[in-house]
Amino acid sequence: MRALCWAPGGELSVRQVPDPELRNDQDMIVQVRLSATCGADLPLLAGGVTGLAAGDVLGREFVGDVVEVGPAVRRHRAGDRVVVCASVACGACWYCRHGLPSCCDNGNTDPAEAEAEWGHPVAGGFGQPRAAGGFAGSHAEYVRVPYADFGAFTVPEAIGDDRAVFASEAAPAGWMGAEGGEVRPGDVVAVWGAGAVGQLAARAAWLLGADRVVVVDRHPARLLMARQHSGAETIDLRHTDVAAELRELSGGRGPDVCVEAAGGLATEHRSLAGRFAGRTRMPEAIREAVYACRKGGNVVVLNSGARFVDAFPVGAAVHKGITVRGARPHGQRHIPMLLDRMARGELRTEHLATHHFPLERAVEGYALFRDRPEECLRAVFTPQEP
Repeated sequence: MRALCWAPGGELSVRQVPDPELRNDQDMIVQVRLSATCGADLPLLAGGVTGLAAGDVLGREFVGDVVEVGPAVRRHRAGDRVVVCASVACGACWYCRHGLPSCCDNGNTDPAEAEAEWGHPVAGGFGQPRAAGGFAGSHAEYVRVPYADFGAFTVPEAIGDDRAVFASEAAPAGWMGAEGGEVRPGDVVAVWGAGAVGQLAARAAWLLGADRVVVVDRHPARLLMARQHSGAETIDLRHTDVAAELRELSGGRGPDVCVEAAGGLATEHRSLAGRFAGRTRMPEAIREAVYACRKGGNVVVLNSGARFVDAFPVGAAVHKGITVRGARPHGQRHIPMLLDRMARGELRTEHLATHHFPLERAVEGYALFRDRPEECLRAVFTPQEP
């Protein structure tokens, strides 16, 4: 089959790779209908991330058709259209049973690598380095899906592929931003980042009852999209004192909930072993969120690209009594609810798929996604017969 593969230095190419095969009785094989780029891929393209090998297949978010199932798969059969959670979790460990599948003990192919990176193993993921799972990704004609009954979900007929693909990770991540911030009716919510996750976090805040939602970004086209599709007010950080404007919009207190969805650092990566040898700079969105948040409020960090940072404002967090929470989406927990909302028209995501490419042009799609964020919010790829 054809797939988009990584090479040292971040070089990409579409090439022939072996077809996936069932390895365990809970596996299934999915023929990809549509896969999407993701901000978590950008550090991989920068070439500085360890744990990838030449020929590894990229891609995290996808929707497709089931073509083969293992003997223990009960919820799916050949011909089903499914969306697959971007993280891989077993469904049976303590964390999965307690509604925390992104913390799964068993969904990672290299738990030692993950433990060295983060202190504990976490759930695996498609198209990521060994520490994050190491499973072959979705920018391919076919994908092996482990723990299929737990991680794949039948897509209702009313939902098109362009909408369904965002239930794989972007929509669960946005929902985690709002849920992790404990958004309640009447809250003022600020979201840093008007990409797909930021816009979906804004929409989730509305659905949870927020009174006012504000999205902060530097790209006018993205801000316009947030206003049109998320119903958010917007702040262009290039021309505005963000903290002052947020105080003005929140009765002088600052937002009740601040969600950082500005994305990872594409060129900086440190392993745990090197934590005393060097640091990466503090992502400005996180620092600004801590300072802007009202006293006693909540800050949610969705940025998975910042490993170690300097100058985190601990004093501000302590003296203001702020709760700071990291959030990797628990997709398996949220996808059924999100699909229901998509089917009812409460959650629309088609506008986020700004550019469509056949798989053969995936390298071009990634270049556009990486280099022209104002123009390309997300590129999506459709495998075609050669």
